[in-house]
Amino acid sequence: MKKSSSSDAKSLIILIAGVAALITLLTWWGGWALPVVIIAIFVMVMGHEFGHFITAKRAGMQVTDFFVGFGPVIWSVTHGETRYGVRAFLLGGYVKVPGMTWGEEIPAEKENRTYRSASYPRKVLFASAGSLMHVVMALLLAWASLALIGLPSSSAVGISAFSHWDGHAKNAAQTAGLKVGDRILAVDGRTVTSLDSLIAAVRKSPGKSLTLEVARAGRDITLTATPANAQTLKEGGQSIDTGKSPEGMLGVELSELTVRASWYAAIPSSFTRIGSTIGADVHAMIHVFSPGEFSNLFHQVASPAAANNRANQLTRPESIVGVVRIAVQSTQSGAAVFLEILMMVNIFVGLFNMLPMLPLDGGYVAVATYERIRSRRGSHYQANINLLAPVVYAFMSVLLVLFACTLYLDIVHPIANPFQ
Repeated sequence: MKKSSSSDAKSLIILIAGVAALITLLTWWGGWALPVVIIAIFVMVMGHEFGHFITAKRAGMQVTDFFVGFGPVIWSVTHGETRYGVRAFLLGGYVKVPGMTWGEEIPAEKENRTYRSASYPRKVLFASAGSLMHVVMALLLAWASLALIGLPSSSAVGISAFSHWDGHAKNAAQTAGLKVGDRILAVDGRTVTSLDSLIAAVRKSPGKSLTLEVARAGRDITLTATPANAQTLKEGGQSIDTGKSPEGMLGVELSELTVRASWYAAIPSSFTRIGSTIGADVHAMIHVFSPGEFSNLFHQVASPAAANNRANQLTRPESIVGVVRIAVQSTQSGAAVFLEILMMVNIFVGLFNMLPMLPLDGGYVAVATYERIRSRRGSHYQANINLLAPVVYAFMSVLLVLFACTLYLDIVHPIANPFQ
C-alpha cells in the first residue's frame, strides 16, 4: 500500500510539473492569451463530460471511468466505483458507463445499472447532459459579460478624445471643463439617447450656452458649454466647415461607452442573447453541411487565391486550430469580446453534439427515442445498431473530410484577424 501511494504521489507530481511546463511553453510561444484560451476550451470539454457524469450518477447508472485526455494513463485514483484520472493526450475527456455499446457483455447482477437498461427519460437526460452543460456555460459567460464587464451601448455617449483647433489653447469642450471618459447624460434637460442626438443638439446651437449633465467617476455634475461656430475654425490648417449655415462644435470625439447591467437585469438579457446565438448557430450549421459549402471548401483547398479571398474566409467553417486562433485574437478587443467568442463556441458545440447521428450524443437520443416508439407495455424493444454501421461510417467520413479541409486551410491559409 505504501509503495502504491508513493507511486501515485510521484505520478501526480510529474503531472503537475508537466502541466506547468506546458503552460510556460504556450505562454512563451503565443503570449498569455494562448494558454488562457486552451484552458478555457479544456474547461468546456470537461464541463461537457461532467454533465454526463453527474446525470449518470443521479440516475443510478454505474460510472466506471471519468478521465481527462486519451491514451496511456498518467495518473489515476479510484473513489468508490469510479476511477478518476488523467491520460497522456489532453485532447478531451470521457465518461464510461457500461452498456453504451449494445453488444457489450455485462454480468447479470450489474445489468440493471447500465445505460441500456435505464428508462427512456434517463437515457435522454444522460445523453443530452453534455450539450445542456454547454448551454449552462454559455449562459454564465453571457451573464458575466453583461453584469461584470458590460457591453458598448448606443445610448451611453462618452468623450474619447479632444480635437485641437488652430490658434486655440483649449476648444469649447475643454473650456467647459469636460474630460476624456465623461458620459454626457443630457443637454438642456433632454436625455442623450445616441451619438446622433448629441451631435444634432450641438450643431444647432453655435454660440449658444448649453447645460450639460455629465457622469464622471460615479457622480453626476452639471457643466455649461458654448459650442463654437465651425465655420470660423481650422484644424491642421484646413477649415473644419465650409458650409453656408453655421454649425456648433464642441471639439470632442464621441464613442459608445461600456455599460454594465445589474446582476438581476443581466439574467433575462443572457437568455435573450443565448436564444439569438442558437438561431445564428443553427443557420451556420446548415451552411456548414450544405453541398455548396463542401464544394467551396474543396475549391479553397485547391486554389490559394480562393482560400485567401476575404468573402470566402468570412463564411468558411474553422477547425479547432482556427477557433483557438480567433479566440486568442479576440482578446485584443477586450474581455467582453473574448467571452462572446467562448459563448458562441459553447452553443455551436452543444448543438453539433445533438445532431441525431451516432457516435454523437444526439445519435443516442435518436436511438433511445426509436426504441421507445417500438417498445410495447411489458416488453422493451432493442434496436440493432449494427444495421446503422454504414450510415455511421458515412457520417464519420463526412466529418473527417470536413476536419481535414478546415485544418489544412487554418494552417496554410489562416483567416485574417477580424479584430484589427
